[in-house]
Amino acid sequence: MTDIVTAAILVIGDEILSGRTKDKNIGFIAEYLTNIGIDLKEVRIVADDEADIVAALNALRERYTYVFTTGGIGPTHDDITADSVARAFGVGIDHHPEVVARFRERWSEQELNEARLRMARIPDGAELIQSATILAPGFKLGNVIVMAGVPSIMQAMMDIISPKLKSGVKMLSDSVRANAREGDIGGPLRAIAAAHPDTIIGSYPFMDDEKKPNTNLVVRSRDPDKLAAAMNEVKEMLAGLNVSR
Repeated sequence: MTDIVTAAILVIGDEILSGRTKDKNIGFIAEYLTNIGIDLKEVRIVADDEADIVAALNALRERYTYVFTTGGIGPTHDDITADSVARAFGVGIDHHPEVVARFRERWSEQELNEARLRMARIPDGAELIQSATILAPGFKLGNVIVMAGVPSIMQAMMDIISPKLKSGVKMLSDSVRANAREGDIGGPLRAIAAAHPDTIIGSYPFMDDEKKPNTNLVVRSRDPDKLAAAMNEVKEMLAGLNVSR
C-alpha cells in the first residue's frame, strides 16, 4: 500500500485572529487534499510574528509530509511569511530576478516601489508557484508550500502545485442517517469502532426537519472491504435499535 501522506495548514495573520477577516481557505484546502489522497492532520493559526511563525513551521514540517501556509506574502510591513520561511530553513532571501522582471512588465519604474518589490523576495532555493494570471508568486521550499491568503489566488496556486505533490491511497467514506440521538448509539458504536480498527467512525448530531435531534454516522477507511464490513455492522446496529426521539 502507498505510504500515507500527511499535511498541516499554517494560517498566518493578525486579521484572522482578531476576527476582522474570516478564513475561507481551510475548508477548501482540506477538501482539496482529501480528494488527492493527502490526509490533513492539523491546522494552526499564528499572528504576524516572525518567531511564532518560525516555531510553528519548524514543528509542523518535522511532523508532516507537507505544510501549506496561507497569508503574509503581500506588500506591507507585516507581510513577513517569506522572511520567516527563510529563517526556518536557515537560508538567505533576496529579490528573485524572474519575479522582478515580471513586475517591470506590469509596473513603471515609479510604480515599482519598495512595497511592491517586497513581493519579489523569495528564499534561496525555493521553487516559484506562479502563472500568467498570478502576478506575485507563492513558492515551495522543502516540504513547505507558501500561498497567498486571498482565496481566489490561493486556489489557483493549489492547482499549480498539486500535480507535483506525492499522494497516498485516498480515504473512502460512507454515511448513514441514524434516526437516533448520539446518546442512544454511543455504546454500540464504540464497540463497532473497537472491532474495526482500520476504520474511522464518526457521529455528527443535527436537528432534522421535524426539529428533533438526529445523528449522521460516517465510516471512513482506505480499504473498501473493511469500509463495507464496518458500515454493514453499523446499519445492523441501527436496525436493532428501539428508541424514541
